[in-house]
Amino acid sequence: MSHTELYPEIEPYQQGMLPVDAQHTLYWEQSGNPKGLPVLFLHGGPGAGSAPNHRRFFDPAHYRIIIYDQRGAGRSTPLGEIRDNTTPHLIEDIETLRQYLSIEQWLVFGGSWGSTLALAYGEAHPSRCLGFILRGIFLCRKSEIDWFLYGLRHFFPEAWRDFVAPLSPHERKDILAAYYQRLMDPDPAIHMPAARAWGCYEGRCSTLLPSPETVNYFTSDTVALGLARMEAHYFSHDIFLPQNVLLDNVKKLQGIPATIVQGRYDAVCPIVSADDLYHAWPQAEYVIIEDAGHSAWEPGIRAALVQATVKFKTILKPLK
Repeated sequence: MSHTELYPEIEPYQQGMLPVDAQHTLYWEQSGNPKGLPVLFLHGGPGAGSAPNHRRFFDPAHYRIIIYDQRGAGRSTPLGEIRDNTTPHLIEDIETLRQYLSIEQWLVFGGSWGSTLALAYGEAHPSRCLGFILRGIFLCRKSEIDWFLYGLRHFFPEAWRDFVAPLSPHERKDILAAYYQRLMDPDPAIHMPAARAWGCYEGRCSTLLPSPETVNYFTSDTVALGLARMEAHYFSHDIFLPQNVLLDNVKKLQGIPATIVQGRYDAVCPIVSADDLYHAWPQAEYVIIEDAGHSAWEPGIRAALVQATVKFKTILKPLK
């Protein structure tokens, strides 16, 4: 096998549900080598959930692969729940899971919102992080959220037109508020069409070339509801962190090896954020994929992520 192909499909050797408070219970799983180097996979969104193919970025003979669904997402319960769902809660959940699995330190792998959460977690708990593999950098600044809601129409006018079609001209002045109102409505007849429209918009804008598979994934019920609700919730609250905090605190990660993988034509999370991160953190390896958009499954990005996990096998020696 070349060092750029996904590893074969595998099943978890252990999985479970971990209660983290009175209402939230997290789905988690472990696959690969139980005695291997621990790696934590952080899914995107927020709210997109994890998928079986996420295990395939890692050599199962070398890595102990830990994947879980964040609050309100995927197989965690309750799906789409916004109460007690903030970035500090998610950081705490990672520590709860780490302690529950008796892991001292781990490699942290995340793309899109997963890169946001990886940075936020790493800056809160740098001593727990062996390294970072980050893709499609999202720093959740107001400019980035505004870009997602309005700027994307410059590249995907058809997708944007469909996204705002359910909204009145007045509501289009504040797309986020209009969608938030619909997505939080308890009636599925109101929140599900809004969730599917949001997921379709993000899916259509996520790849360099049209990908019906990506759109289908983003509009499936569980992904659409978790993704749309969590994104609207987090974006409405500036991700529950001070402005620009991730860049301001990146100095806390000095000395921890990192690889940043970014598609040149990433429209969802434009390359300027990866560029800003790299210039604040110049020791990181920065890999620009010249023929890719946002999705981790684009051939160039997928290959670079696998290469990064191979590289970290030599950088990080297996635990004794």
